[in-house]
Amino acid sequence: MPRSCSKAEISCSYIDTKFALIRESKGGKCPLLPNVLDSPAAFTRLIPHLPNFTAIGAMALFGGAYFSNKKLAFAVPLTAMFLTDLVLGFHNTIIAVYISFALMVVIGMTMIKKKRAGNIVLASVTAAVLFFIITNFAFWLTGIMYPVTATGLIECYVAAIPFFGYNLAGNLFYAGVMFGLFELAKVKFPQLAPVNQ
Repeated sequence: MPRSCSKAEISCSYIDTKFALIRESKGGKCPLLPNVLDSPAAFTRLIPHLPNFTAIGAMALFGGAYFSNKKLAFAVPLTAMFLTDLVLGFHNTIIAVYISFALMVVIGMTMIKKKRAGNIVLASVTAAVLFFIITNFAFWLTGIMYPVTATGLIECYVAAIPFFGYNLAGNLFYAGVMFGLFELAKVKFPQLAPVNQ
């Protein structure tokens, strides 16, 4: 790892969540419930991977776009992050990382109301830019590697550009996979469609 500025970013690895369907008492509707706690896939952050080439950003976008229970939309990526951070360890910019993922859920809620490829791509790019700005700004504020000056801020962002590329690629790839597969699944299994509360 060439620098510490992206430590907050590199700790944000991908998850691949197993889904379980549960029957609601209201009208027998069947919403999608992400089952993070019993899914080994939620802990794939712990295996080797390219820096920031992750799926957790895509999971946040996916949850915001699809989950009828919006509390779950926030809980899934943040819980997965927290559980694996218990193993990987926490760092001094962890709050900025969690805020970034929470905002990605909001992006999913607002930018992907219509499941079109253009909307998904735009949301994925926006999420990567947001993560890049917030986490590196937070690291710059610590003053650990860069002076808390305009020059130091520029140096911090420039050094983080390679990691931004991995993060963006991960968002685009995993969002394409997750949204694409789920839309295909909905064609065969209409009961997977989210329930409007």
